[in-house]
Amino acid sequence: MININVKKLNPAATLPTSGSEKAAGYDLYACIDKSVTVAAHTTAKIGTGLAIAVPDGYFGAIFARSGLATKQGLRPANCVGVCDSDYRGEYIVAIHNDSDEERVIENGDRIAQLVVMPYLAVSFVETAELDETERGAGGFGSTGK
Repeated sequence: MININVKKLNPAATLPTSGSEKAAGYDLYACIDKSVTVAAHTTAKIGTGLAIAVPDGYFGAIFARSGLATKQGLRPANCVGVCDSDYRGEYIVAIHNDSDEERVIENGDRIAQLVVMPYLAVSFVETAELDETERGAGGFGSTGK
C-alpha cells in the first residue's frame, strides 16, 4: 500500500473512502454549497473539494459508481476521467445524466470512484514500416461479429 497526499480545498470535503477491504476504487464525494439539479441528458460539474497528489508513474482514473449509473443513470461525462500525476487542482467530476428525468446531487453524495493506476511513459518514433501481424490492417471490428 502506498500513501497519497490529499489536500482539502474546502474544510467540509470528505477524503476518498473504500467500500471494502479489497475494493480497487475509492469513493469520491460531492463537496458543493447547494444541491445541483442535473437535467435529463445534460452534464454538471461537481467539485470534490480535494486536490490529490498522485505519485509519478500513476494516474487517477475516475470511473462511474455502478449503483449510481444503473439506478439513476448518472456517470462521468467523459466515461473515464484521467487525472495526471502533475495535476494539483481540485478533482471535479463532470456528471452526465443519461436518464429522462432530472436528478439532484446533494453535498456529501458519492459521485464517482477513483482508481489509482500505473501507466507506461512512451516516446513515439516515426517509421516507414511496421512489423507484420496476423490481423494486419484488418480494420475496425475485423476480429468479431
